Amino acid sequence: MVNQPQALGGMAETVQEAESEAYVKIENISKSHDKTKLLQDVSLDVHKGELFSLLGKSGSGKTTLLRILAGLEKPTSGKVYVDGVDVTDVPVHKRPINMMFQSYALFPHMTVKQNVAFGLVQDRLGKAAIEERVKDALNLVQLGKYGDRKPHQLSGGQRQRVALARSLAKIPKLLLLDEPLAALDKSLKERTQFELVNIHEKVGITFILVTHDQAESMIMATRMAIIEDGKIRQVGTPHDIYEFPNSRTVAEFIGNINLFNCIVVEQDSDHVLLKSSEIDCLCYATQTGAVPIGSSLTLAIRPEKIMMSKLIPAYPRNWAQGVIKEIAYLGSISVYHVQLNSGKMVTTMLPNLLRLEDRGLTWEDTVYLFWRSESCLILTS
Repeated sequence: MVNQPQALGGMAETVQEAESEAYVKIENISKSHDKTKLLQDVSLDVHKGELFSLLGKSGSGKTTLLRILAGLEKPTSGKVYVDGVDVTDVPVHKRPINMMFQSYALFPHMTVKQNVAFGLVQDRLGKAAIEERVKDALNLVQLGKYGDRKPHQLSGGQRQRVALARSLAKIPKLLLLDEPLAALDKSLKERTQFELVNIHEKVGITFILVTHDQAESMIMATRMAIIEDGKIRQVGTPHDIYEFPNSRTVAEFIGNINLFNCIVVEQDSDHVLLKSSEIDCLCYATQTGAVPIGSSLTLAIRPEKIMMSKLIPAYPRNWAQGVIKEIAYLGSISVYHVQLNSGKMVTTMLPNLLRLEDRGLTWEDTVYLFWRSESCLILTS
């Protein structure tokens, strides 16, 4: 994939994403503090021009890893490389890296232009070059007319873009984004997500985004890593991680999911047949990997892939009977909590193609849930 970034101060170049070679290489990074392991042997490759996301809950280690990349913390062991250069022991101010903090950290007594120019002044860039870089950076974030304002005269979204412009003005090889949209309200955050993606595509700089917001990561990232308890659990595109989680931990973390404990009763080259005490019938699931007969595993099904009807399915597999216990109307979709005959509570989501009252499904109705074999996820860990 080739990005054609907008020139920033005449220095940005065409970026070719290198799938075979890591641009940012995190190699066996560990970090401990007072016998507490914050990161455990983390290795990760980020390609040139990517918008890569580190996604995890509070305390998972994602911010610690970001601070190590920035040089704000030293790893207990391991190495960090940027563009083939070992920067593990390079001081913060000498790294080809910039960081945009969650708080934005704008100077209140400075104008927008002065805030954006601050790092360039510290680097003793010439006056004309500074003016050109600041102008280009502010135009890039659509704030060219706001250069003489102070931060308190801007909205939250505008302050966020000033902080981004300041980070981009130095044209770093790597830009680190620490929960950059956390301070924005929901509607502004949704707009800004797409703005940030568009800016990334224009400049072509490698971005690493840290967030606990699943939707934010899914919308913005080209690839993402799930981090938990200081370990990388899975790396992949948002689609791959959502549709093909490699463990129960990842499946539960990304989106909503229904999980059933099962035993394998039949296994073939392209499917498995599963028995569960939580479901009324046997389940037929598409599966290419080998799973021994008699082994225990988890059947996972996303709520939006479960269909619902008052009519009993004609097919003898992949269905369960239950009673609607809760309904949540969310505008474009409705969420149903259905209690199965076994007592298991299952969540399904249906698009509101009809008004809720026209669907003919309401509280305490007996219904049948059913799903396709290819919608089943088989989790062995």
